[in-house]
Amino acid sequence: MNKSLRRPPQPRQLPGAGSRRELDRIQTGALVIIAFAVVLFLLVQARFLLISLATAIVLFSLTSDAINFIARLKIGPLRIPNFLASLMALLMISATLLTLSSIILSQVNTVLATTVAYAESAPSAIAAMFAWLGEDVQTAVFNSVSSFEVAGYLRTAAGQAGNLMSATVLVILFVGFLFAERIWFATKLENFFGGDTAQAQQVSRIMSTIIHRVNYYLLVKTGVSAVTGLMVFGVATVFQLDLAGPLGILAFVLNYIPNVGSIVATILVALVTFVQTSDSGSTLAVFVVVTMIQFMNGSVIDPTLMGRALRLSSFGIIISLAFWGAVWGIPGMFLSVPIMVAMLIICSEVPALRPIAILLSRQGLPEPKDESDTPAE
Repeated sequence: MNKSLRRPPQPRQLPGAGSRRELDRIQTGALVIIAFAVVLFLLVQARFLLISLATAIVLFSLTSDAINFIARLKIGPLRIPNFLASLMALLMISATLLTLSSIILSQVNTVLATTVAYAESAPSAIAAMFAWLGEDVQTAVFNSVSSFEVAGYLRTAAGQAGNLMSATVLVILFVGFLFAERIWFATKLENFFGGDTAQAQQVSRIMSTIIHRVNYYLLVKTGVSAVTGLMVFGVATVFQLDLAGPLGILAFVLNYIPNVGSIVATILVALVTFVQTSDSGSTLAVFVVVTMIQFMNGSVIDPTLMGRALRLSSFGIIISLAFWGAVWGIPGMFLSVPIMVAMLIICSEVPALRPIAILLSRQGLPEPKDESDTPAE
């Protein structure tokens, strides 16, 4: 036989090498599951602190560009010091948060008082909406709604609203400490990587991209939410609803929750209309008008203004919304999209995590490294 046709000798596999590799994979998988369970436990147990910290980071990122702009301004030959610009931003954030908290608390008190007034008539009004299905269905709905303990829900809502002021003060403290640390952040980042300037600049660029993208998303969302809230307030005022102001604020706030928030706001407005007026025609008119408002603002204007600033998968948004809603409740729903934007950008910059970025992106095209931060198409 020709020696050239012979196969080269195969290296011998040590006994038990395959089973050892399988055991290593099982151990790695078990460690990943344990680590995820520990992180999830900490997220749930420290939710109040972590939610306040995440909110403070978002507010800090929103004002960081404004601080840099103010610090570059000149008043004659003088330039505004960095610490003074940070102090001005902190005072502005504090005043805004305290004012919003006071408004929300006052509106919560109004809603609670009105809810108590309508608590007796609500079961009959809601059951009447199902009268077309038959008397048995209407009776079943009435019995189900009547079994709700409205007083218990009101006490829970009042208790959660009472925590709002404590969370506001904690957020202000976190923002103040972040402002105090921002001056030395670049030096700390470079020293963290052992003087590797290139790696420190790359991390700084990733963080800057996250800040710009989240800022643009929040600014557009705030504008669209404000318009939506004003239009819902106008509709409620035209139909002379008692809760016109709270409904407008509720539509503004819920619009930050992707997909689900606008649906919940529309249903609540229609339900309040029917409970107050007991008129199917008025309820249908309010429902149709508010649905058109939500559709135009959420499905036409919002995506047009967002452009490429929010290239997230719709299914991924729903998964993120469900996960953070289960972990942190309603505040987690508000923070789900900013967290997902940060994850998309980070995963797109790390080669090992790029498959995750592809799954999170809308068209399987994660953030390219050479793309500018401009949101335009």
